[in-house]
Amino acid sequence: MKTRNITVLLVAAGLLVTGAIVLAGQGVDIPGVITKDRELPVIAVTDMRGSGASQQFMDVFNKTLWDELDNTGQIRLAPKTSYPLQVPQQPGDFQPPTLFSEWTRPPVSANYLVFGYSAVQDNQILLYGNFFNLGQPDVRSAQVIGMQRYYAPLSNEGAKRLACQFAADILKQIGSEGSCGTKIYFVSDRTGHKEIWSMDYDGSNQKQLTRYNSISGQPAVSADGKLVAFMTYAGGNPQIRIHTTDTGRRQTFINPVTSTVGTPEFTPDGKNLLFAASLDGWMQLLMAGIDGGGMHRISNVKAIEVSPRVNPKTGSDLLFISGRSGHQQLWRMNLDGTDREMLTTGEGDVANPAWSPDGHHIAFCWTRGYEPGSFNIFVMDIADRKYIQLTTNSGRNENPWWAPDGVHLVFSSKRGPVTQIYTMLANGTNVRQLTMQGNNLQPVWAKGIE
Repeated sequence: MKTRNITVLLVAAGLLVTGAIVLAGQGVDIPGVITKDRELPVIAVTDMRGSGASQQFMDVFNKTLWDELDNTGQIRLAPKTSYPLQVPQQPGDFQPPTLFSEWTRPPVSANYLVFGYSAVQDNQILLYGNFFNLGQPDVRSAQVIGMQRYYAPLSNEGAKRLACQFAADILKQIGSEGSCGTKIYFVSDRTGHKEIWSMDYDGSNQKQLTRYNSISGQPAVSADGKLVAFMTYAGGNPQIRIHTTDTGRRQTFINPVTSTVGTPEFTPDGKNLLFAASLDGWMQLLMAGIDGGGMHRISNVKAIEVSPRVNPKTGSDLLFISGRSGHQQLWRMNLDGTDREMLTTGEGDVANPAWSPDGHHIAFCWTRGYEPGSFNIFVMDIADRKYIQLTTNSGRNENPWWAPDGVHLVFSSKRGPVTQIYTMLANGTNVRQLTMQGNNLQPVWAKGIE
């Protein structure tokens, strides 16, 4: 999509350079993010049983625990079909001379073991969770997590919460983190209008947040997960609106007097909002307080500039899309508008930039590379400007956004006549479709409310 067409698209559809596709990930190496060929630790995760009323919730617990660990991309789970017939429930179940050998030798060949059991206490599920390093010589030294107690309500939701808490503790021990509690905000037209929706990281719990019966899009979420900003035509001309994510209550935001506005972005401290607006005929970058006060321009050129994205680590530099070179390209500059530099080569068209949580990598879509002319997703190392193409041969791939864990991406993908939302590891593998109904696009992956 050419730069000159961005304004037309914003006015006609309310959606800036969005589309998508399915991927053909090559499993490439991305230093500092995820590496294809490195040896992943193998973890055996047993199905845990419960006593009394807790047993009816253990299927939910076991599935959630497995899925949460399996989703990380940082470990390999040993297939349950390879496990011994007798699985442990507590540390005392391991006895010499076999000790851990049934788990460390083939076919399991595990480095770590997750096991435990549940009971009911004070009308709550009580989980006793264990995480053992099987490379240790005895039970005592193997206990990375030993008979740790976890409590949650006696319900399926409580069982899910237990699994997420236990998984988080396990992943912390191996230097990783899970996605439980994170949210993906996106645009869906399944009601007949483009509205803002949310869902859990795995595609469950999909909920409609706005009900304007108009065109709304381009969501952005504050770092604390409490606010969502977006563009909407609900008032006639496009406006930026801000809602709370928990209650959906609209917050005060004073919009500039302009015919076109969009691509909002919160600063990491949550005190300011960046966006693009056509104050003098060209879409330019502006920044204002969270209520719209103190508005001022960041860019002032005779070219369209949109999609400001603030570095979440520094809070002092930002990415943006600019047409000042002719084609829309990826640029970087300081928050005050100084020290501008173009990061892409000038070939093709670029859109939808997104910082990784550590500020070391950028995801974006581009029409160059393999399969030129169609938008595909790329990741760039900001230090050396080297980039890798993640998707090919699958239509239009756009709107990449980093997960809080820094190793996953969510993106929109158009296959045939519809657009859906997918996740993948940041090397292009482990693709999962999250939405099915209607067209769904412009996803943003955010932390849950703490």
